[in-house]
Amino acid sequence: MSAIANDWTEKLSPEYKKPYYRTLFDFVSREYETHVIYPPSSDIFNAFHYSSFKDTRVVILGQDPYHEPGQANGLCFSVKPPVDIPPSLQNIYKELHDDVGCYIPDNGDLTKWASQGVLLLNTVLTVRAHAANSHAGHGWEEFTDAALKALNEKDTPVVFLLWGAPAGRKAELITNPKHLILKSPHPSPLSAYRGFFGCRHFSKTNEFLEKNGLTPIDWQIESLKK
Repeated sequence: MSAIANDWTEKLSPEYKKPYYRTLFDFVSREYETHVIYPPSSDIFNAFHYSSFKDTRVVILGQDPYHEPGQANGLCFSVKPPVDIPPSLQNIYKELHDDVGCYIPDNGDLTKWASQGVLLLNTVLTVRAHAANSHAGHGWEEFTDAALKALNEKDTPVVFLLWGAPAGRKAELITNPKHLILKSPHPSPLSAYRGFFGCRHFSKTNEFLEKNGLTPIDWQIESLKK
């Protein structure tokens, strides 16, 4: 696993010394040696690489990486072109269009969001090919909880977008009244119509950021083909 090289190191390095992390490290290493695992090992910590602790002002929390070839890149919901846009991200784009008027782009690359301080974090950072949630319960949850707890301690406001029941349960970690928690059903086709559509999380996020003197997020992902 590639090391985290920015200011997240200070926040997360204590985890490396804990027994659960050694067990997790050994498990993940064996999995990469014996099975097809996503994302590539060099991309496991991309959420932290792209959005430093200091710059993080929005968190979007996913479950675990995409588990089909070429999809997972270490940023939740994001895929690199020319990979087809997955159904959940298609629904995110639909809500963005209805909420803030963004046009629906031709690609699923969300690195533009990450570069603006949107932490695109899964609760579990690796997965076995074709086996959703196969790396759950091996320690990643404790590691990513540590990241959420660190963000909870920030003095500057952070917006937490918690989509779906597993992400929603993480709200108990966010106790700082300076922050904003927005919860909704997951954007997957199975649940988006139960309340993700119409949640207006993107406009609510920007309204909160502006109210607190922070730059709003430019949510528009540009199309690659003009």
